[in-house]
Amino acid sequence: MCTILIIEDDNALRSGLEYDLAAEGYSVVSAENGRTALERLDSTDIALLDVNLPDMEGYELCRKIKNRKNIPVIFLTCRDMEQDELNGFNSGADDYVTKPFSLPVLHKRIAAVLKRFESSGDVYSDDFLNIDFTKFTASVCGKMIAFTPTEYRLLKIFTSSRGTVLTRQMLLQKLWDNKENFVDEHTLTVNINRIRGKIENENRKYIKTVYGIGYVWNGEWQ
Repeated sequence: MCTILIIEDDNALRSGLEYDLAAEGYSVVSAENGRTALERLDSTDIALLDVNLPDMEGYELCRKIKNRKNIPVIFLTCRDMEQDELNGFNSGADDYVTKPFSLPVLHKRIAAVLKRFESSGDVYSDDFLNIDFTKFTASVCGKMIAFTPTEYRLLKIFTSSRGTVLTRQMLLQKLWDNKENFVDEHTLTVNINRIRGKIENENRKYIKTVYGIGYVWNGEWQ
């Protein structure tokens, strides 16, 4: 069952959306602000997000959601100027719906975004790095770069576990494939350093070392 996270500080609207989407067969969780939304993100498959929130602007929250988890985000907002919509898409949104809106149309747009997201392929993408794990292609700032098969496998593990600390032992176990291709501690370190050299710079640090434990993929500006 698909779980929808509703992020809306208007109690009446939030309750109405909860009831309506549950009746449509979705599992629903909700949050009144950005902080709570981020705490409830792990169990969700799509987010409906207002721009005007009490603790942070929705555009900022959208970027945080996209950095933490690869799920679609739809803005539901009264901000209906062209620049507002552009800001929404520039922050990573998959759709932008202005209030007031039709519930049947909203249902269709949710379904369309989910279908498009599911059929988009096995891809990691942000404003700096793009990786297509199906085609085995990658680029940094539009410039194509090459990864080895082991580096692609390691990148897939990291990007699928954003925000989660992965111990070195966990990474070694995940890299041991069904052909029993062995990756040892030294090889792991070498591959991580190579990946860092290809995708990181002084401002962008994707792989953070958690000393004495392992690594975490955050993909945020430092």
